[in-house]
Amino acid sequence: MSAKEDGTNSRPVIDTISPPAAISGGEVEVRGTCLSLFRENRPHALFGEVEARLVVGGPRYVVVKVPEEASGGSLVLNNGLRNSEPRPCSIGLPLADSLHPVANPAVDAEGNIFTTRSGTRGESVPVSVFKIDLNFEVKPVGGEIVNPTGLIFNRQGDLLISSRNSGTVYTIGPKGQTEVYAEGMGVATGMAFDDDENLYVGDRTGTIFKIGPDRQIFVFATLEPSIAAYHLVWHPSGRLFVTGPTTSSFDCVYSISAAGEVETFYRGLGRPQGMVLDAKGRLYVAASHGGRKGVYRLSESGEIEQVITGPGIVGLAFLPSGEMVLATGSSIYRVETASWIDR
Repeated sequence: MSAKEDGTNSRPVIDTISPPAAISGGEVEVRGTCLSLFRENRPHALFGEVEARLVVGGPRYVVVKVPEEASGGSLVLNNGLRNSEPRPCSIGLPLADSLHPVANPAVDAEGNIFTTRSGTRGESVPVSVFKIDLNFEVKPVGGEIVNPTGLIFNRQGDLLISSRNSGTVYTIGPKGQTEVYAEGMGVATGMAFDDDENLYVGDRTGTIFKIGPDRQIFVFATLEPSIAAYHLVWHPSGRLFVTGPTTSSFDCVYSISAAGEVETFYRGLGRPQGMVLDAKGRLYVAASHGGRKGVYRLSESGEIEQVITGPGIVGLAFLPSGEMVLATGSSIYRVETASWIDR
């Protein structure tokens, strides 16, 4: 082994970091030179000032697990002797915990984030819907909805919430008052509006309902039942994208035409859940792929790219600032996107 390879005369050099963003518990792949040495000195990584352990270590390839306390927007590798130059790596900032989201958070026009404490089937909790305001303060919004699941705003700024317990979609007014928007939709989960303000609601037992602006309900499409929920997003091209995790590790993202015709848009994801579109109409989905968990960007041609690593992500949304909000089974994170969103 040469002196350059064992690091005697060289500091570690990071060439690439994949994916470019992470939350606590995620695993980042790093490629470069002299990343670790075959010496007694233990190599390690630093996210900001927080030390992280290497899951896999080698001179040209390492895998770093993001610790719970990770902070900062850069990664530094120490190969046991010297530090690398810092390289950008977006680390999600935790905004709230002790929650129980099961789908996408909702974001209003000002950037306030709405999420849930959904609970187990039939569980009633004192407060089930929360608002995280612009100062990152968590405030109760409403507590009469059992098992709130999907959240979405209409054009008028009303917050709509589905209940998988009652099969009902509710609205919550500015003072927290709850009203029924539509009911009788089985195990109601994810929701999406199309350009004509028709509301689509996923009944995870196998039906996608379409509710017109006049509140009339129709069966729009049928799919394989999901063990968890249907997650929906409407694409400007006039298609409804749907995920519904099953026991398979090779699940689909479905594309449903305006006429209710179901096609497979992408196959090969493990437990695909929440989805969101960026300003260019590109689709992001929370899922696992090849054993790696996080957020993936899917292209129209079927290409897949991981953009965020992290376990247990069930939902995602964009803030007006362009940052991404992630929901795990208990927490809400904010992730910077400026360094990778247009890659």
